[in-house]
Amino acid sequence: MKNLLMISTDRRIFEKDSGVRERMMEYGRGLDELHIIVFARKSAGFVEEKIGENVFVYPTQSTTRFRYIFDAIKIGRLILSKDYQPETSDWSVSCQDPFETGLVGTSLAKQFYLPLELQIHTDIGSLYFTYSFLNKVRIIIARYTLPKASHIRVVSTRIQKYLVDQLKIDSSIIEIRPIQVNVESLKNTPVILDLHKKYPQFKKIVLMASRLEKEKNIGFALRAWKKVSDIVSGVGLVIVGSGGEEKILKESVQKLNIEKRVIFEPWTNEISSYYKTADIFLLSSLFEGYGMTLAEANAVGCAIVSSDVGIAPELSNTTVCPVNDEECFVEALVAQLTK
Repeated sequence: MKNLLMISTDRRIFEKDSGVRERMMEYGRGLDELHIIVFARKSAGFVEEKIGENVFVYPTQSTTRFRYIFDAIKIGRLILSKDYQPETSDWSVSCQDPFETGLVGTSLAKQFYLPLELQIHTDIGSLYFTYSFLNKVRIIIARYTLPKASHIRVVSTRIQKYLVDQLKIDSSIIEIRPIQVNVESLKNTPVILDLHKKYPQFKKIVLMASRLEKEKNIGFALRAWKKVSDIVSGVGLVIVGSGGEEKILKESVQKLNIEKRVIFEPWTNEISSYYKTADIFLLSSLFEGYGMTLAEANAVGCAIVSSDVGIAPELSNTTVCPVNDEECFVEALVAQLTK
């Protein structure tokens, strides 16, 4: 066994009953000690705590987000310096991404001569990944940190291919570890809510389940849906999720004059029922590292129309369209809805 220092941005670990917290406690059972540094603002009120027999969590308590990296390095040095012996060290460092947390891990691994693992959960090779200035900076950071890793964990073959072909990373240090989807649980979960009973005004229902953020490209989906629902009558789009784009998207629905054809719902724990009772699952993302919702919809046999992201090309019963190809999306949705 060994000690692991993990650098993370997932603040859900401080929530008492969260799945993230439970996963970290379970992960710690295979280690002597697990220490997790989490990027967090001081104003959030998180404090250092022991969440398991050998699992310790440390918020950076930064005054601004620009302090995350420096504060995390400082905490990491204190943790590693306590009993560190270069000749016999059984410590290693794992980072949630090759970006900001990757910079922290790279610094600590270099100072203490430790193995460094970087995780990649998003498609950094996508042309659309650099849609924001921050992501442009993150690509520069990743090109610096990734060659310094001793192990890289990715969620799809798409990301692995980019690392090998474009960044010339040795394939032997790359591990593909897909996000785990409990297929049997999804299949066996009873239907609690039927979308067709809830919205009887629709003959056919298309479902989107997503964070409402720019990279999910839902504004594009709404414009395509306007054309689809003009062609096929009596159909509805149900969008389940929340996020920073919610107000803008609802305004777009009004401007497109499709208020009676689009329903917004907050996230629900009964999402498996939605997959099972929808006619089509739609994903229009600009990029995805894996695509958990794709895997879940596929697991219960829901027909899928998706942009060419994540694992979409690997799934059965899926029509894949180039990103932002409105004509393809419209044709695919119309074809499925008129079967």
